[in-house]
Amino acid sequence: MTAMAVFAAALLLLLHPSNAQLSANFYATTCPNVSSIVQTVIQQALQSDPRITASLLRLHFHDCFVDGCDGSLLLDNSANITSEKGAAPNVNSTRGFDVVDSIKSAIESSCPGTVSCADILAIGAQASVVLSGGPSWTVLLGRRDSLTANQAGANTSIPSPFDPLANLTSKFSAVGLDTTDLVTLSGAHTFGRAQCRTFSPRLYNFTSSGPDPTINSSYLTTLQQLCPQNGSGTVLANLDPSTPNTFDNNYYANLQNNQGLFLSDQELFSTTGATTISIVNSFSGNQSAFFQNFAQSMINMGNISPLTGTNGEIRSNCRKVNGS
Repeated sequence: MTAMAVFAAALLLLLHPSNAQLSANFYATTCPNVSSIVQTVIQQALQSDPRITASLLRLHFHDCFVDGCDGSLLLDNSANITSEKGAAPNVNSTRGFDVVDSIKSAIESSCPGTVSCADILAIGAQASVVLSGGPSWTVLLGRRDSLTANQAGANTSIPSPFDPLANLTSKFSAVGLDTTDLVTLSGAHTFGRAQCRTFSPRLYNFTSSGPDPTINSSYLTTLQQLCPQNGSGTVLANLDPSTPNTFDNNYYANLQNNQGLFLSDQELFSTTGATTISIVNSFSGNQSAFFQNFAQSMINMGNISPLTGTNGEIRSNCRKVNGS
């Protein structure tokens, strides 16, 4: 093989980092019950916390957008780690870390030293969607865990509820996801809660003439009552007012009715001339099309820059690098 051919092959690996090494049956012999273990722990958590499924799905999303799906979000602060949990999109916001710990403990009892924390997030996201009434998909596995975290990256790379469409599109594009992925994965806001501070700027002095004009007037009144101008920023609102705990396509009908909670949600439908509008309309009218696309987009997101082979490690505690 010529030096040029070796270089070309190496470049190809850099551009397409080892997605081929993820596989549906990665743990078939080493931990065959991993998916059912994950689902059982989440089902138990659901008994006392109806939000947990949305929270776990969000952990996978916030992990993958920062240096790939590598479990870096789960690392706590330490002498050598500045945790991503302290980044603006995550602080006092991401949750469910205790349930990830419970899943890890249950898996370690059954298959010690085998399943990565990054893969736990991927399996947990799928189980959470299924348990909430959404689609299933084949989770590709074999990710390994990072040895470091990137708080600065978390501050800049994770899509924000305040982002206009152009920013959202560029953040998705930066990790290899397209406009269809953007509209599809935004549909995860069909369940879960959000704090007033994430959308209250839309409710009052958004423009010189007052609130965001793209908010339905009766919905605006409801939200203003929930989140008064100088009230607590941590009061919770349902992301989907119609079916708050169910994974369905109502999110898209909400957008058509100007009832998107975040600016970043409503932008998908209310940005004049945007290519996202036709996708919102399609998913609003066809839940199976949304479900099919959601399954594919979750696979696409789960393929972002995984650590495989001998890169990274299999953490024994998701909160810290081995030996620290």
